[in-house]
Amino acid sequence: MNISIRNSIKNNFKDSTIDDITSSINDGINDKDELTLPGLGVFFEVLWQNSNKELKDQIIKIIKDHI
Repeated sequence: MNISIRNSIKNNFKDSTIDDITSSINDGINDKDELTLPGLGVFFEVLWQNSNKELKDQIIKIIKDHI
């Protein structure tokens, strides 16, 4: 059986509100549960794919400055 984690996560959040998504992100970070990392990765992928060069540069700077 071939399951796409990306598609599954996107489908799970397809009808979610901004508050639902915000809560999921905050819960995943605050709980420090590594099971949420794939979901956060999918959110990051969506962000990255829909960002212009300037925003990507800002994201990279924030990551570099805080790692």
